[in-house]
Amino acid sequence: MIKCHLSRLMGERKLKVIDVARATGLHRNTVSALYFERASRVDLAAIDVLCRYFECTVCELFEYQPEETPL
Repeated sequence: MIKCHLSRLMGERKLKVIDVARATGLHRNTVSALYFERASRVDLAAIDVLCRYFECTVCELFEYQPEETPL
């Protein structure tokens, strides 16, 4: 499973979804889907814009967490 840390990054800076959307030029629905971790696909250009805006790496924005498999 891929975990998105956009909500944490925004919380640290006290930003709202609309603030990030306006500042980056991304659609509000794109930012919202990432914020609430409902996005099933993300455009690489959107990831690039968010990393530049938050001055972070892709690894700081997203994290891979293996799902636990039942024994």
